[in-house]
Amino acid sequence: MLPRERQSQTRFASFEDCQRWLRTAKLNDSMFALQPELKIFAGSANRDLAERICKYVGVPLGQATISSFPDGETYVRIEENIRGHDVFIIQPTCPPTNQHLMELLIMVDAARRASADRITAVIPFFGYARQDRKDQPRVPITAKLVANLLHAAGVSRVLTMDLHAQQVQGFFDIPVDHLYSLPVLIKYLRKRLTGKTTVVSPDLGGLKMASAYAEALGANLAIVAKERKSATETEALYLIGDVEGSDVLLVDDLTETAGTLTSAASILKKHGAHDIYAGVAHAVLVDVAIPRLQKSQITELVTTNSTPVRTVDGFKTTVLCVSELLGEGIKRIHNDESVSSLFNIENEKNGKTS
Repeated sequence: MLPRERQSQTRFASFEDCQRWLRTAKLNDSMFALQPELKIFAGSANRDLAERICKYVGVPLGQATISSFPDGETYVRIEENIRGHDVFIIQPTCPPTNQHLMELLIMVDAARRASADRITAVIPFFGYARQDRKDQPRVPITAKLVANLLHAAGVSRVLTMDLHAQQVQGFFDIPVDHLYSLPVLIKYLRKRLTGKTTVVSPDLGGLKMASAYAEALGANLAIVAKERKSATETEALYLIGDVEGSDVLLVDDLTETAGTLTSAASILKKHGAHDIYAGVAHAVLVDVAIPRLQKSQITELVTTNSTPVRTVDGFKTTVLCVSELLGEGIKRIHNDESVSSLFNIENEKNGKTS
């Protein structure tokens, strides 16, 4: 860097002389840095996943203090300078849902008031996504409300994974990058499902997802029709398709009570299915799910670490890591690159992607 006295006296006879001087002068790179520095912070919902993401991205996890006052109010203080930085805040809204959602909103507000250049909310599991329509009189559309709250708090962009309903993206007035865990699960499932396989959707709403898995695995497709009796209880009514003599993969975006999966597994077993696997993006297992899985016909539950997964004694649960998927999404958003190639799945038969 030239001394301040030399800088004030520098004059150029032509534009070419100016360009030549710029090429040869030892200038501080930060003078011409157009891209803000990347900073990643995490709430308390899934710190292990956040640390894995930071390890993949190659940046340290940002320092922030998160605590509660005696009356239960959340307190947040960001312990680093983030003025003009590109900030990513990782926080799934897993149980306790309201506490983690409020914590995310407070962290976003703290980052906005600290003059962050851009704030991206990384929400591996987006709670309230099932409340996406008015299916009864006098009920809210809470997914839209949460989208409004995030925007009002100061979120510039949302990165999420396996929304319960794709139309939730339309509730946001800011960009949403929606990733899928399918490439991660398929890599593992191809090693487990080596024989005759049928992919089954446990309800009509999951048919599109089941079709994507069936295409990736080169498997047949079937559907179980169900009736929901209450928020925690469902009943499988009948099967559309043939599963006799084949291994079965039940796919769903979310399980909490495991009622849909276990009732579907029972009817599949009655129709002659062999081993039954369940592939679920988000396993938010509540207390009632534990005995249901232990008594079920399901051989193995395959899920991701988008939320902390409870262990089930006597039942096999495989948790796959999505830190590379989310970390790559963060890097590409930060570098203003496309994330669409993250949806590609390599076809083992022809080596092509789909």
